[in-house]
Amino acid sequence: MADFRLLFEPFSNGKLNLRNRIVMAPMTRYASADGIPTKEVADYYRRRAEGEVGLVITEGVGIDRRSASRDPSVPNFFGRRALENWRKVVAAVHSCGAEIAPQLWHVGASPPKDPDWDEPVRESPSGIFGEGIERGQAMDEAAIAGTIEAYASAAEETKRMGCGAVELHGAHGYLIDQFFWEVTNRRNDPYGGSSIAERSRFAVETVKAIRSRVGENFPIIFRLSQWKIPDYAAKNAQTPQELEQWLAPLADAGVDIFHCSQRRFWEPEFEGSPLNLAGWAKKVTGCPTITVGSVGLSEAFLDPDARPEIATAPLDDLLARLEREEFDLVAIGRALISDPQWARKVKAGQTNLLIPYNAADLQRLY
Repeated sequence: MADFRLLFEPFSNGKLNLRNRIVMAPMTRYASADGIPTKEVADYYRRRAEGEVGLVITEGVGIDRRSASRDPSVPNFFGRRALENWRKVVAAVHSCGAEIAPQLWHVGASPPKDPDWDEPVRESPSGIFGEGIERGQAMDEAAIAGTIEAYASAAEETKRMGCGAVELHGAHGYLIDQFFWEVTNRRNDPYGGSSIAERSRFAVETVKAIRSRVGENFPIIFRLSQWKIPDYAAKNAQTPQELEQWLAPLADAGVDIFHCSQRRFWEPEFEGSPLNLAGWAKKVTGCPTITVGSVGLSEAFLDPDARPEIATAPLDDLLARLEREEFDLVAIGRALISDPQWARKVKAGQTNLLIPYNAADLQRLY
């Protein structure tokens, strides 16, 4: 029988203190009409906290920019009503002994969920969503400054309402990642460039602005990925050296934890080493990392051939990597959609009672 005790050891980096190593991954649920999270949303997060998750990272929340969101049912993190209701969500999660970190999100040139939605004009680095896909308009310096301010203001609000941390969504081909990626960043000003280090300026300035508003002791988590929604094979960093050039400036700017998204957490990131993306991020920055990507599932995240119902998978490889300290925290996504008690069952060794993920569960908020 696998020994799950490592997953349930407390975590502390001096700023963030968690009861265990299990994180609820951010997953958009489209359940907040007009951007306002409801009691049902609060109950949804509370149930995962009751199930003994250590840290809840919320679904992506829109910052105060007109084109930040891609659907009116995505929750906002600005405005009196939305913030009042987020305080209720935070209280619900805290009442069950977990911490919570809102994930600040701007989708950039990403298309809307509903193609008939009268969306605002998209702002992005160069008005490009992917190779040969032009959308929206390139941001001028005023738009960049206003967006950085919107991120910083939202982050300040997370601290004010008592959240345990804030996460910045810098992955999957959304706005910040569009600045990183050479395909979507064709700028000739200081926010562009031929190297990943040069194209990281927007993210670095955003992290610095957040740090200046939340102080030195409030944790900042940064989510990153190599893959993009328009291109699963894309890479911002082709080598460990490029990864260091990308992430070290972010750590220097104030990132405390890197949340490293892969479609399959078990895949090595670079040839010649078994380390995954989280393992390499930890190695080149010295910062704690979160691994995520099909944990506990027998088929990969966003696998086009995946069945609607996906069987659970053993956690032996995950536990071996955690024991080697390849990463520090483990984010669970779809497994928690179908089974809010996932962490509690694993803790008790009741993996035979885990409920398999079913895509139909995405249609309800349970």
